[in-house]
Amino acid sequence: MRLAFSTLGVPGTPLPEVLRLAGDAGFHGVELRAHPEEPVHPGLDADERQAVARRFAAAGLTLLCLAGYPRLAAPGDDAPVLAETRALLHLAHDLGAPYVRVFPGGAPDDAAGSDAAAVRRLAEAARIAEGLGVRVLLETHDSHARGADVARVLSAVDHPGAGALWDVMHTWRGGEEPETTHRLLAPYLGYVQVKDIPSREDTTPLPPGEGVLPLADLAEVLTRATDAATPAPGAGTGVEWLCWEYEKRWYPQVRELPGLLPGVRTHLLALLAGAA
Repeated sequence: MRLAFSTLGVPGTPLPEVLRLAGDAGFHGVELRAHPEEPVHPGLDADERQAVARRFAAAGLTLLCLAGYPRLAAPGDDAPVLAETRALLHLAHDLGAPYVRVFPGGAPDDAAGSDAAAVRRLAEAARIAEGLGVRVLLETHDSHARGADVARVLSAVDHPGAGALWDVMHTWRGGEEPETTHRLLAPYLGYVQVKDIPSREDTTPLPPGEGVLPLADLAEVLTRATDAATPAPGAGTGVEWLCWEYEKRWYPQVRELPGLLPGVRTHLLALLAGAA
């Protein structure tokens, strides 16, 4: 299994520095936050996009995903949501990233309406994504925090261009253990995002192994799935990637990224080795 880390928590860090940190710590790829305050976003012109792709190639690293912010289950018109998603998909295509992350963002008091909006928009986004050789991943987050919620939408969409990004914290806080979530999401899974937290109530991010999330159970489930002879239909690369999410952007008190990366890599590799 290959390891990536997310730049969600280090806004504005120059891309060469991100790539240097990833390479020095032995990670295989990076998930980039695609936001206007970041170096990589849909506003880049053709030359700038080519420069980003060349930097990744020169570093020998994979741009795993562009983490965007369209909310596909949110109330309102479809057009702006789809326009934002389409721009991210074209950027991913140009940069060679296999995935784009989107959020649900549904109304808490209208589950049926949120599902309907998500299915309608994700079906259109999946069609566009497939044509670009990219996959759009709905994250287990906010209104659709559990694997059951995201699987419900994806089963209705039923398109290979759409999949799931499994954020383990949200599914666990929603009452699902890793084995249950994996069973629900396996037909759709793009990759898995991990962190750690002090408790169900306190989501201050901790390095993996310092909190309460069942990461050893997760590693066992993922290792078992990776060793299976036949992947689930439509699962794509499935459990090939494990991505650590670092969130200093929203929790300024957490430790600085450079000092954490080597230990995080070592801990994740040890979890996977112990589950083998």
